[in-house]
Amino acid sequence: MLIALIQPDIRWQDCKGNLAALEGLLDRARGADLAVLPEMFAYGFVTQPEGVAEGPDGPALRWMKEQAAKRGLALAGSIPTELEGPSWRNRFHFVTPDGTDTFYDKHHLFTYGGEHLRYSPGNERVVVEWRGVRILLQVCYDLRFPSFSRNRADAPYDLALYVASWPAVRGEAWSALLKARAIENQCYVAGVNRVGSDPTATYDGRTVLLDPLGTPLAACTRSREDVRVAEIDLQRLADMRRSFPVLLDADR
Repeated sequence: MLIALIQPDIRWQDCKGNLAALEGLLDRARGADLAVLPEMFAYGFVTQPEGVAEGPDGPALRWMKEQAAKRGLALAGSIPTELEGPSWRNRFHFVTPDGTDTFYDKHHLFTYGGEHLRYSPGNERVVVEWRGVRILLQVCYDLRFPSFSRNRADAPYDLALYVASWPAVRGEAWSALLKARAIENQCYVAGVNRVGSDPTATYDGRTVLLDPLGTPLAACTRSREDVRVAEIDLQRLADMRRSFPVLLDADR
């Protein structure tokens, strides 16, 4: 499977402008099976969603479905979503070309930034299968909680996606934790972050695709908009798990 990592500079709460810019970046992902966008890719990391968050079929999600169908790939990324109540979710969508939308609601809300004051957490871990690859959906702060992403026999996965708005000041932690998740779960890991700034933080990207040994297969240029495409190999993954059965030992 070919995976495109999309690292944009997100314009603050400018959905229309961000979607237009992302189309240009997606043009550089030709041939990919899956393109991954950052957390809240259409708006920036909005902790006060009133008047900004979309309904369950808002413009950013409709755009995802249109782009997935047009380009023949799956598209993944999170959107601030308003439900009845009202209540809000940081919802990670995985959209395929036929319009199928599998979503995961962020479980670990970023309390340090006040995300928990408006958003409600999801309670279900979600694994979606696409073109033979089992994919775990995770959002930003989830990265700091290894037990939640544990690769279990009852819900196994091959690739973990972490979409994020992870500030540059904690960039070394981002890189180290992504590598740890790949190694301990014997899986590929894609960590997709943004660049630029918003009213509260500056972001330097460090978007990367790691193999199960924690070795980078592709990495976006730091602090710049960028797109990188790389391939994951399920046969290599199966051989590695068979020859060094960490996951089997962990279940004992």
